[in-house]
Amino acid sequence: MNLKDKIAVVTGAASGIGKDIAKVFLANGAKVVIADLNMAAAQATATEFDPSGERAMAVAMDVTSESEVEAGIAAVAARFGGVDILVSNAGIQIVAPVDSYDFGNWKKMLAIHLDGAFLTTRACLKLMYAQKRGGCVIYMGSVHSKEASVLKAPYVAAKHGLVGLCKVVAKEGAAHGVRANVICPGFVRTPLVEKQIPEQAKALGISEEDVVKKVMLKETVDGEFTTVDDVAQTALFLAGFPSNALTGQSIVVSHGWFMQ
Repeated sequence: MNLKDKIAVVTGAASGIGKDIAKVFLANGAKVVIADLNMAAAQATATEFDPSGERAMAVAMDVTSESEVEAGIAAVAARFGGVDILVSNAGIQIVAPVDSYDFGNWKKMLAIHLDGAFLTTRACLKLMYAQKRGGCVIYMGSVHSKEASVLKAPYVAAKHGLVGLCKVVAKEGAAHGVRANVICPGFVRTPLVEKQIPEQAKALGISEEDVVKKVMLKETVDGEFTTVDDVAQTALFLAGFPSNALTGQSIVVSHGWFMQ
């Protein structure tokens, strides 16, 4: 897939899945925006990928802040001249059972995953529509966009919600040549997942090894984690797809954890 000179904003791109997506996009010709809450890490990533600073830029962005999102996307437009691709990837995980889940953490989870997706989408769509050259929005969902797991009520609710948002953006964006899709990975061994292993072991009263084998990978066909590159290659395929034939869809990348 050739993304030559396409301008791609990737949120949460200073680490994990987002960082690999940004790297793959850059390698396939895109100009990449490393948008992250941690500006120092974002700047380090942008410099690592593109020491010249010509095709990668860092933007400080708390995706739950309307003003930061609007300012960040405006900075991208000023530097690169617009936005062609948005990858709404920023996310966190806080696990606990529903009956004891802290309401503040519930609101934080939904704010980052859903409010952040909305705010970044709205800001980018304004540019995509005005540019009149189409565009692509990719949401980072999860197998939890399709299924549920214990201890993850707000995460599951938010990831289901992204599928609904995607479908609306696909319908509204079609007249402007803007496509929207969701990637639904299985468990990817990022720092976010590493953090969950001891948390779930404690909450479920089992060993960390059993969390991996009997919870995270139990439903896969081969007992393997999905890799960041699996997800990045899927993002590349969606970003480079040439028509509205593939829009409003959720693509599961999970070693069979969930089968549609």
